[in-house]
Amino acid sequence: MAEEISPELFNHLVELAALELTAEEGEYLRGELNNQLKAIDELAAIEIPEGTPLAAHGVPFPPELRPAARADETSSAGLNAEILAGAPETDDGYLQVPGIPHEELD
Repeated sequence: MAEEISPELFNHLVELAALELTAEEGEYLRGELNNQLKAIDELAAIEIPEGTPLAAHGVPFPPELRPAARADETSSAGLNAEILAGAPETDDGYLQVPGIPHEELD
């Protein structure tokens, strides 16, 4: 397989991304990117039988094997008073936080 990312293309991409790389870092990264593309090409070459579902995987997990979903339940940890006591400012049982300064945009 010929290198898919040439040094010229890589340098162009580095410039577009505004990266600051040493020559060694650039060559390493270019090699790694080419290795990734090679791996993708190898995966793409694997024949997939006609009719295979897009999200098929090797371990079946049909509904009859899945545990039933449990109901959502809420409960208090009983720490409300402790949390409020540690807050710098509260108002009627709520934490007060400083406002966030912002400017209106036109």
